[in-house]
Amino acid sequence: MPLDEQDWQLVTTWLERYLLNVGGDPYSRLAPYFPHEFLAAIPLNNVIADNARTLVHASRRTIELEVQLLDAVTQVEEIRALPVILQAEEFLARLREDARIHDQQDVFRSCVLLQDTGVFIGREDLRETLRGFIATQGKSVLLVDGVPGSGRSYTYQFLRHLGWHKGFRPARVGLSRMYTGRQVLLRLAEYVVDPRDGAQWLGPALPGDDPPTMADIARRVIRLATTAEPPYWLVLDDCDTLDPHSDVWEVINDLANAIYEQAPAYPGRTPRLVLLGYGRTTSRLPDELQGILCWDTARIIDPPELRRFFDQCFRESPPARLDGADPAEIDGLVDEAVAQVLYAARSPDDDGANYMRRVRGATEKAIHVYRSL
Repeated sequence: MPLDEQDWQLVTTWLERYLLNVGGDPYSRLAPYFPHEFLAAIPLNNVIADNARTLVHASRRTIELEVQLLDAVTQVEEIRALPVILQAEEFLARLREDARIHDQQDVFRSCVLLQDTGVFIGREDLRETLRGFIATQGKSVLLVDGVPGSGRSYTYQFLRHLGWHKGFRPARVGLSRMYTGRQVLLRLAEYVVDPRDGAQWLGPALPGDDPPTMADIARRVIRLATTAEPPYWLVLDDCDTLDPHSDVWEVINDLANAIYEQAPAYPGRTPRLVLLGYGRTTSRLPDELQGILCWDTARIIDPPELRRFFDQCFRESPPARLDGADPAEIDGLVDEAVAQVLYAARSPDDDGANYMRRVRGATEKAIHVYRSL
């Protein structure tokens, strides 16, 4: 079972009080517990609290690094002499079990997203597209189209899930007709720019230079997203809400071009650009970028797809009562879950949620009931 935010805050406190609470170079203090390559990639300073948060943040990039961090915590002599060692060892055991489960599962086939409370139904083509997208460094821009309400925006939840397992952070900006290109770049910069740098990154590179163009700023954003630890994926949602003449389209082209240009210098680290709601007849990206594009089309879920989802979910994680149960019993529970979800999805709720949101909400309730059996 993964650690929650309160658990991670406790780990941060232990690091601050018992591991980083001595003077001198923090890298030297941490060197006995962590690999050199890991420490060299994280920015530490002379502020103990900052360093504790930075260490936790860097370690939460993957399950393997989380295990590495808790393993180090349990080796600290100051912690081993205190009652908190029991809780630290429990955290380590939980993370090791989480890593074991992770190693046995194909994260691209996950139906329940461990880092979120939600589910991800179907989207078989997207799952395989993302498998190749991550494995192929030559692909850098993912475009997702589909009719409104088909789950285009929900793609972001699956990216969060994959990012936790695959070592990247999705940074999402929801677009609207009111957005300008500069506003989009500023929103993305909120993710990737160190707050201590203030607005300096927006100014001329050298005294006397002209103010940077939007293309210049886009290149700076991509460079910062590339050198961040872990790297970012930039997600622009609701692209179909933009005015056809909006300068945001120009910024999208600038971001894609910047990724294309920087990829040779940062192999394996260049951020990816994900455009949700970007139709195939939408403003076209430059011809030279066509080779780095991947496409996916979101579609309204159909009953056979919903059945396959429940069949996988119910058989992968049966509650204790159903261990060794007759397959026919699980078949019956799948039938009942599908019927209940379809009934709930056809009944509009007071929140005005669209069909796919009602399907997801009813599906999450069905899984909760199943696991409580």
